[in-house]
Amino acid sequence: MSAALNLSHEPVTKIPHGKVAMWTFLASELMFFSGFFGTFIVLRNTNYDAFFEASHHLNWVLALVNTFILIGSSLTMAMAIYQLERRQNGQFQVYLGLTILGAFGFLIVKYFEYSAKWHDGLFPSQDNHTLFYSFYFLMTGFHALHVVGGLIPMLFMLFKSFTNRGYNHPIKVETLGLYWHFVDLMWIFIFPALYLIFP
Repeated sequence: MSAALNLSHEPVTKIPHGKVAMWTFLASELMFFSGFFGTFIVLRNTNYDAFFEASHHLNWVLALVNTFILIGSSLTMAMAIYQLERRQNGQFQVYLGLTILGAFGFLIVKYFEYSAKWHDGLFPSQDNHTLFYSFYFLMTGFHALHVVGGLIPMLFMLFKSFTNRGYNHPIKVETLGLYWHFVDLMWIFIFPALYLIFP
């Protein structure tokens, strides 16, 4: 295994290399999302009327459902890590499976939300909605890609847990858990910024 993928403990900090790499990656992602939010706020304040009108076409109920789904999946991810550390493989499979269902549930709800927007003709190419919906699809779409990015290794870990050797790498699952909690946190900021900030 290459040094970049080595998850053994670093001799000085006693922190696994993988967790350090994940924290570094999440810091870079935080700066990326901060750019989105900063630009959105500036343009919102200079185009308030257009943003106000466009935002009222969003379905905040579906977004709220997705918020609860992600919060619940963060809890089940934490429980999956806890059960794997206790070598309870069956319980690990249950909680990781629930986390995966949460990820799929989020994407399914987002699919229906996107479909409704396109059906109603609400997309960036409209003259009066271009700016707002450019940010809407960019921010929520980029976040959805992060959900898919977390879903793929979760599916791999779940599949490996059903093999004869099982999946006994709690540090790797904990590292993935850091990523998943970050995805949840970003949605908690995206949700009010897009759906609730306008009166």
